[in-house]
Amino acid sequence: MKKKRVLIVGGVAGGATCATRLRRLDEDAEIVVFDRGPYVSFANCGLPYYVGNIIKQEEKLLLATPPWFQDRFHIEVRTRAEVTAIDRQGCAIAVRDLETGCEYHEPYDALVLSPGAAPVCPPWPGIDLPGIFTLRTIPDSRQIRNWIESKKPRQAVIVGGGFIGLEMAENLVHRGLAVTIVEMANQLLPPLDPEMAEYAGERLIASKVHLRLGDAVAGFEPSAEGGLLVRTQAGASLPADLVVLAIGVRPEIKLARDAGLETGARGGIRVDDQMRTADPRIWAIGDAVEVKNLITGQWELVPLAGLANRQGRVTADVICGRDTRFDGVLATAVCGFFGFTAALTGATEKSLRAAGANGFQSVYLHPRDHAGYYPGGHPIHLKLLFRTSDGLVLGAQALGESGVARRIDVLAAAIQMHSTVFDLEKSELCYAPQYGAAKDPVNLAGMLAANVLRGDMALAPWRELEASDAFLLDVREPWEYNRDTVEGAANVPLGQLRSRLSELPRDREIWITCEIGERAYYACRILAQHGFRVRHLSGGYETYWVMYPMG
Repeated sequence: MKKKRVLIVGGVAGGATCATRLRRLDEDAEIVVFDRGPYVSFANCGLPYYVGNIIKQEEKLLLATPPWFQDRFHIEVRTRAEVTAIDRQGCAIAVRDLETGCEYHEPYDALVLSPGAAPVCPPWPGIDLPGIFTLRTIPDSRQIRNWIESKKPRQAVIVGGGFIGLEMAENLVHRGLAVTIVEMANQLLPPLDPEMAEYAGERLIASKVHLRLGDAVAGFEPSAEGGLLVRTQAGASLPADLVVLAIGVRPEIKLARDAGLETGARGGIRVDDQMRTADPRIWAIGDAVEVKNLITGQWELVPLAGLANRQGRVTADVICGRDTRFDGVLATAVCGFFGFTAALTGATEKSLRAAGANGFQSVYLHPRDHAGYYPGGHPIHLKLLFRTSDGLVLGAQALGESGVARRIDVLAAAIQMHSTVFDLEKSELCYAPQYGAAKDPVNLAGMLAANVLRGDMALAPWRELEASDAFLLDVREPWEYNRDTVEGAANVPLGQLRSRLSELPRDREIWITCEIGERAYYACRILAQHGFRVRHLSGGYETYWVMYPMG
């Protein structure tokens, strides 16, 4: 039988995974990988840490080399080889050797497109000035390192407050630079709900990073001192010796579009659940494709290495005749900066609202990452979203110094298994005092949500607080109340509540708060059983200050 010839365009993450999976399934196939860059299968998630000199050797970022692919898997890898066109009718691609300029054609039985995405570089005035960089490849990181070592910059401006922007902020501070982040949105980490992103802002400010939120770059110009000036639309002029653009990426779709393959409204290549394009002989994977969100059903661009690897495996399986499917994404992601972690999985409140969803609620909680009696514990700020009809878990976001990623991973697995909040409250999770508590934060989140669905605790909507005529009750101790409280709240400590019921109104709804929500829940149960109409302000004052950061 004729050997199957599989050509793969792009050798990072998805392309490399697809190639090696193919070889494990088909020893006879001819597999050729083309990449226009000088490297394949490199760790682009590690690039900020190479810039920051946490990773000191560039070689550590190289996960595999062309000789390694050849020796171990009998896969041919051609670097500095740009695929310029696809002849769908003739089942062939056009390739340009970037070293020699020579052009040639290669036939295929199956073609896999894994071209990745390119950094967004708006046509701002002065964007090509020296000292302005993007970070996507090893040569990018090398250029930034060389600039730092040769120019000795003192001030940096990072354009974009997403995951890469925050990681770069940490690493440039580590290199001794003063850092300013300019973010067009009114929050950092735009995938998060705004109130949860407040915790990230608090950590950056504490780490001496200056934030300009709700302001966009207008352009760049040379400064009189020999550096740069970053002009913003709000009229600010920020001096910088180094600028990093971290405002996202756009799918590399020119090759697919020129070949007449379907693209979606989000700008990515459209594929089915087997990663096949509109052409039955062509597949597409990785950052260049649109994927469906498992919760909202919306098409999204989710440039994450883990997803690209999964898609590469699915594609290899399908090419080899297996009925494997890529179901969709939860967009599970994590980011670390200045000893802090932010992570999320599934839907956020704003993504649900954007998709027109209703019939969901959320709870906030702030448990410690391990048992309170064991020293060194830190709070985890957690938001859990669930469907009110049956308790199906829809999404979660968490931030904190320790234990965040583990909880989000558990919740991601729970969502993929279609778990409900009732499953979370009885989940059996490992416990030792230095790792968690007998009631893990995941269990507690499930318990709180289950209390809501069972009718044991009605939630008060934080966003309606200012317009509400409810009686606000703070059940903390007087010293806590006098330090700070929800504006307009009366104070009756939990321990005095039963003896002071006569001070509370029976003709108005009572919304109850405390520090993190626990005592307010106890108060809700007491007052509800004494005939009062009560609601719980989830997460207490700890949530209030991020909901109303100027309050």
